[in-house]
Amino acid sequence: MKILIVGNGGREHALLWKLKQDAPGAEFFITGGNGGTASLAESIPFEPGEFQALAGWAEARGVDLVVVGPEAPLAEGIADHFGMRGIPVFGPTAAAAEIESSKAFAKALMAEHGIPTAAFRVFCELPAAEAYIREAGAPIVVKASGLAAGKGAVVCATVEEALAAAREMLDAGVFGAAGSEVVVEEFMEGEELSVFALTDGTAVVPMLPAQDHKRVGEGETGPNTGGMGAYAPVSIATPERMQRILDEVLIPTVAAMAKEGRPFRGLLYAGLMLTERGPRVVEFNCRFGDPETQVVLPMLESSLLEPMLAIARGDSIEGTTLRWRPGAAATTVLASGGYPGDYRTGFPVRIPREVEEEPDVLVFHAGTREQDGSLVTSGGRVLAVTAWGDTVPEAAERSRRAAERIEFEGKQFRRDIGWREAERAGRAG
Repeated sequence: MKILIVGNGGREHALLWKLKQDAPGAEFFITGGNGGTASLAESIPFEPGEFQALAGWAEARGVDLVVVGPEAPLAEGIADHFGMRGIPVFGPTAAAAEIESSKAFAKALMAEHGIPTAAFRVFCELPAAEAYIREAGAPIVVKASGLAAGKGAVVCATVEEALAAAREMLDAGVFGAAGSEVVVEEFMEGEELSVFALTDGTAVVPMLPAQDHKRVGEGETGPNTGGMGAYAPVSIATPERMQRILDEVLIPTVAAMAKEGRPFRGLLYAGLMLTERGPRVVEFNCRFGDPETQVVLPMLESSLLEPMLAIARGDSIEGTTLRWRPGAAATTVLASGGYPGDYRTGFPVRIPREVEEEPDVLVFHAGTREQDGSLVTSGGRVLAVTAWGDTVPEAAERSRRAAERIEFEGKQFRRDIGWREAERAGRAG
């Protein structure tokens, strides 16, 4: 079997690691790759957006499965392109991927089909957005409707903050085309939860719930990032709550997409707020989240490849059950100094041998590359250090200890990954 991974970040490294476990005899290829994928897959010199060249290469090599990691190529139609060539691809069509690429579309879909979410308004003109913000008051949330690399949502404590955010998006164009349309929505109180679900367009199979840490600073302070760490499972995601999420969010959303003529096949990610009124959708993603993937997949004991192949081939996953290992996993993201703002790259990275050989630790590479035989930084988020433990606090402590031993100039990371779970464990004790 030949499998191509599209993308080259931490999420793709984790997908590659898991699929390699599921099919150790398969041949793996990855677009570009990074400093950690060389031992698992052959790097091919294509960008994820080079659909024509990629599809031709995959066809010539007899690739059996294409797994698309990032959202941008999905939104641009990579799955449509491979599908037209008869190459099995795991990932939704461009029409289905609009559930992530347009927050305005996703909110309208939820409003039309009764899927619980925050009250909202959509604006393309600044004066109208400003008038609504003044009328609604704060706290309030201002979001770029398009793809903004996880940084387009601004939670505003005051009206002035919200007005400034709207001006930056609609007037100053800080997010480019992604911010030419904005969603202004009600601020929701509660705790966030990330839920992945495999779907063939009809059947829905939820995965282990996780929680990530979006803010750059400890105690959930500072600007939003693509994610500074995550852990799974989450104790407040009880079986009863997960059933409610399945019944009220996941199944209705997949059904709604089918009714809209946009059947969603692939991985649907629901970012949820657990409010007093029940779970409500913060956002949908059309692919695996990063860094949640780096904790969810290491907890998966059963095959990921089997349901992925079935979905990619247009088959049903009805009746599929997933098996999870006991205990917990936590990941600590090591980022470049200055991230999520301006940062420099090219700094040597040293991962001690004892970290690489520790049996309960995995180091997933995101922003690294090989340079003259050495590993150097090449991105904002550089590594995700995942560890297992009997409990979330134990896994987080093990992850933190390993993160502390890795070295590169400007390294920054949060030392409080899983703090809510630690607090809950303390109260229970």
